[in-house]
Amino acid sequence: MKTLLDIDNWNRKEHFLFFKQMEEPFFGATVQIDCTKAFQTAKELNSSFFIHYLHKTLIAINTIESFRYRINEDAIFIHDFINASATIGREDGTFGFSLIEYNSDFTVFQKTALTEIERIQSTTGLFTRTFEEDNVIHFSAIPWLNFTSLSHARSYSFPDSCPKISFGKMLVAENGKRTIPMSVHVHHGLMDGLHLGQFIDYFQEIMNQ
Repeated sequence: MKTLLDIDNWNRKEHFLFFKQMEEPFFGATVQIDCTKAFQTAKELNSSFFIHYLHKTLIAINTIESFRYRINEDAIFIHDFINASATIGREDGTFGFSLIEYNSDFTVFQKTALTEIERIQSTTGLFTRTFEEDNVIHFSAIPWLNFTSLSHARSYSFPDSCPKISFGKMLVAENGKRTIPMSVHVHHGLMDGLHLGQFIDYFQEIMNQ
């Protein structure tokens, strides 16, 4: 389900109209996330750390309203919930685009994620399914790189307002602290640095729980 945003009475109307006309309306930032507690919790649950931080990401995405905004022509819709289209790697070095549905219950989410990961890994090709709705984030993990910045391949002619979130290589300090780089790219017509900061702060908060 989704709701139409009343743009005319939205305090960011001018911002939306300004950034919407740009060839590249996305902006982003890369930050270091403390994942010491989250990694420990994932191991205690005997779960994949990838699935664990993907779930935390979706919790934060669904909490910060502006991350549920999507542009459709000249309108903005607020989705009730956001899923993840994550790139899933295969043994032959290729990957496919998945659709992992969000559920606030981690046990349910993990089961859904594992089923979708297994499906992708047993198929070939980039697109193994259709994507009828845009209530997704584009999600990827690049565990081979401790990046400090990241760019994305994009077609400017393709209408897209989905946030793009990537994680890099986890590092372990001598004191046992674990950190991981996270890159977040979002549509400037839908949000500003304030909202990006709110998302990152909340994500770090729930990673520490």
